[in-house]
Amino acid sequence: MKPERAYDELRRFQLETAYYESLGALAAWDQRTYIPRKGHAHRARQFAALAQLLHRRRTDPRIGEWLDALEGSPLVADPESPAAVNVREWRRDYERAVRVPEKLAVALAEAKSEGESAWESLRAKNNWTAFKPYLKRLLDLQREYAEAVGYETEPYDALLEDYEPGERAERLTRLFDELGAATRRLLEGILGSSVRPPTEVLHRDFPVATQREVVHEVTAALGYNLEGGRIDPTAHPFELSVGPGDVRITTRYYPDYFNAAFFGSVHEAGHAMYEQGLPAEHWGSPMGQAVSMGVHESQSRLWENMVGRSLGFWRRFYPLVQARFAALAGVPLEDFHLAVNAVKPSLIRVEADEVTYNLHILIRFELELALFRGELEVDDLPGAWNEKYRAYLGVTPPDYKDGVMQDVHWGSGLFGYFPTYTLGNVYAAQLFARAEAELGPQEPAFERGEFAPLLEWMRKKIHAHGRRYPPRRLVEEATGEPPTAIYLIHYLEDRFGALYDL
Repeated sequence: MKPERAYDELRRFQLETAYYESLGALAAWDQRTYIPRKGHAHRARQFAALAQLLHRRRTDPRIGEWLDALEGSPLVADPESPAAVNVREWRRDYERAVRVPEKLAVALAEAKSEGESAWESLRAKNNWTAFKPYLKRLLDLQREYAEAVGYETEPYDALLEDYEPGERAERLTRLFDELGAATRRLLEGILGSSVRPPTEVLHRDFPVATQREVVHEVTAALGYNLEGGRIDPTAHPFELSVGPGDVRITTRYYPDYFNAAFFGSVHEAGHAMYEQGLPAEHWGSPMGQAVSMGVHESQSRLWENMVGRSLGFWRRFYPLVQARFAALAGVPLEDFHLAVNAVKPSLIRVEADEVTYNLHILIRFELELALFRGELEVDDLPGAWNEKYRAYLGVTPPDYKDGVMQDVHWGSGLFGYFPTYTLGNVYAAQLFARAEAELGPQEPAFERGEFAPLLEWMRKKIHAHGRRYPPRRLVEEATGEPPTAIYLIHYLEDRFGALYDL
């Protein structure tokens, strides 16, 4: 078969698979937003049936035949061309897929759906005992999956590969050692400071209807195209791309707390802007896909924190917010800005400040490693969780829902996902530093309401490349040097040193 024909047939086949996947994404969004309570069991069976269909397509022997006809041909001679990138990444995906038995793929899909539904209802009831069987089943299946796809050093690396290709537990351990030490030094200084942020101003009356209006206006101003998206309430915020022109985000509202919906929405809008910036003409192929969750998180964390918690941003938006919420009448901008940047060790990861956030991720990383190394059992997880929270953050969860059950990830079988949050912080700081070097200081632009230059820089340097480069290479191409934690450390020291008079 001629390479051109092989590529056309492979491209059409993979595009059809992508349409099935997008229908699954729509079902996943529905499950986490508006599905009737009694519909979860049927949805799990739907996901199992879809997983069987997708597994058969992803392992279709014709994919291997098409790839054989393409590899080494002139069509893929330029390794950075869209055709070459697609062929390389399709080969990677195919080789991983064929190692997973169909029975395991279907069981995982069903267990993930059931686990997520169970988490949503059982967390609210603080019922760890009832949730444990779901978690144990998912852990067993993920261990089986890791053995099936293979690894060089340890099972956890096989899971990392699904979210951050090329990343390894050994390198992450070194990163967390460096970042953890710097974080503890900074946190010690902050806790010893006489500065006391007036965080009580964030815990007043914030009508949910008004919050909805504000988050729609602000995320649109940042660049989230709401004509191709929507914002809905959910138990755990997320972004989900159904396809070109349909990239959705969710948030959760508290009538007596400002931060959750506002910063959660900006965070998810960062994810959505990445998806909206991917080349639509390459949708359904690797060139039209995000390269990794770490890079994805770099976009969400950058917009949430480096943009959304900056003084320039609030000089622009505080008059709007203050005018909408009577609870903020008389609260000076400087007090509000200090409050939204307050640093305090806490229980809840998604509400954690920038300084302590990576300690939350470190805890989950260490627990996941212990689980997959056989050093920790699910029955002992709550005790290990509480012990690490006391040691690293000086707080102890009063119950399961705000402790070991607080995140949806384990209930969804997403082991290996958590480290990408910290990688996202590392990448974001490095990317933002380079963007400022090329565009100039961004806070004056934010104050003027000019967010498009930064978004366009990200579109050019990150979004447009899809999976052209592996994640670490992509960051290096964008910034001129390999990923390093030093930019994040300096960013945190500079911002919070100034806020806390260190």
